Amino acid sequence: MIYSFIEAHTDEHAVVKMCKVLGVSSSGYYKWMKLQTQPLSEREAYRIELQQKISKSFHESLGTYGSPRVHADLVEWGYSVSQKTVARIMKEMGLMATPKDKYVVTTDSEHDLHIYPNLVNRQFSVEEANQVWVTDITYIWTLEGWLYLASVMDLYSRKIIGWSVEPHMKKELCLQALNMALIIRQPGEGVIHHSDRGSQYCSIDYIDRLNEYKMQISMSKKGDPYDNACIESFHATIKKELIYRRRFTTRAEAVKAINNYINGFYNVKRRHSTLGYCSPSQFEQKGQSILRLQAS
Repeated sequence: MIYSFIEAHTDEHAVVKMCKVLGVSSSGYYKWMKLQTQPLSEREAYRIELQQKISKSFHESLGTYGSPRVHADLVEWGYSVSQKTVARIMKEMGLMATPKDKYVVTTDSEHDLHIYPNLVNRQFSVEEANQVWVTDITYIWTLEGWLYLASVMDLYSRKIIGWSVEPHMKKELCLQALNMALIIRQPGEGVIHHSDRGSQYCSIDYIDRLNEYKMQISMSKKGDPYDNACIESFHATIKKELIYRRRFTTRAEAVKAINNYINGFYNVKRRHSTLGYCSPSQFEQKGQSILRLQAS
């Protein structure tokens, strides 16, 4: 138990500091100490238990969850508590998610390659997997220099189905991410592939690969991030929750961290508000279960 650990180390560290590091309130600790000689009331025991579970949810999310996602965790774990109560307890415990970063334009659309129409038109609600894929590039700084991340998202579940990290922004960066998505998903014909007007996505090799799989090509208007808002949002999220919280000494260190974040957290654990606070993988699994029931 966290409070027992704090009690055992009071000779070594200050109580307030240990409480802050471990994500519990010092007032809760002192109340626990006081109640060691008398039985806890049901209400007091429940509140202490809630504090511990809130701390667990917050820290397992790498300190990125606000009260809505923490509340979703608690509900999944069987607790009946309002989001308002969760928010109040988190405030008391000093647990606060980091704010979103501002959008930065990185696309080079000054080229003479063919531009395709926008087939998505900001319609981001998709009924099935492999109907609409969206993709984009962002940048990551390391002490060895810049890295660039190209990501492919299935708009249905917001799952990252392909990605590539390289020290350049050439077309090969985007092709690697696309090839990964094609191998993993094995899509049928007619998938809408949406990107910005960057030269990588307009390149002959990239367009040839899309045509090979009979994908419908869609592109945003020039300089408009809102036309590709979902993948822009993912890149803002990975920066807020990973990139800006770390100081990468090497490119290899950054690549490993990005792979772990996408594979081990974002796709399988991170709750998404537009998915009813399911993770992308959970959302797809629920959709598959419904399809199986409908077919039986």
